[in-house]
Amino acid sequence: MSRLRIYDDANHDTPVAVLEDHAAIAAALGTVGVRFEQWEANQPIQPGATQDEVIAAYRSDIDRLMQENGYQAVDVISLKPDHPDRAAFRSKFLNEHTHSEDEVRFFVAGAGQFTLHINGQVYEVLCEKGDLIGVPDGTPHWFDMSVSPYFVAIRLFTNTEGWVAKFTGEDIAERFPRMDPHPSAANAS
Repeated sequence: MSRLRIYDDANHDTPVAVLEDHAAIAAALGTVGVRFEQWEANQPIQPGATQDEVIAAYRSDIDRLMQENGYQAVDVISLKPDHPDRAAFRSKFLNEHTHSEDEVRFFVAGAGQFTLHINGQVYEVLCEKGDLIGVPDGTPHWFDMSVSPYFVAIRLFTNTEGWVAKFTGEDIAERFPRMDPHPSAANAS
């Protein structure tokens, strides 16, 4: 189940709000400029589907966002708990950083946790299958896929070079909870 926990950035122990209703999450994130939507495939996706098959299943929503926001590239990334480089991939995203373009991810399967640092608050967003998150350019954030990652995600980019981060040098990400392994990760290897 998707979840949003909101913390004061000086208190990582107790959230000031916890939301699990998708509409409430979307509304709360919308107040700080973050897009949060749910998508459904327009055709069945079989296990082991190719990147082209996954993209085709969500083509209408992808095209809508590309037209609305000028995204130039789309791809699919997939990670399972048995991936030999999972720890290195995880550590790449765990520190607070920004981008010069929106970071847009749609979760086809599995889960990931985006944590955003905005206006003195920390927004911890657990994204699961069917969730799209759009983090605006310049927004400090970090991403956790857990020690046992499992997700398939569609990524949209303005920069055709793909993911480029500028790390803030702040240690705030170390003070907030990390993502617990997703229940479906046990069945993904």
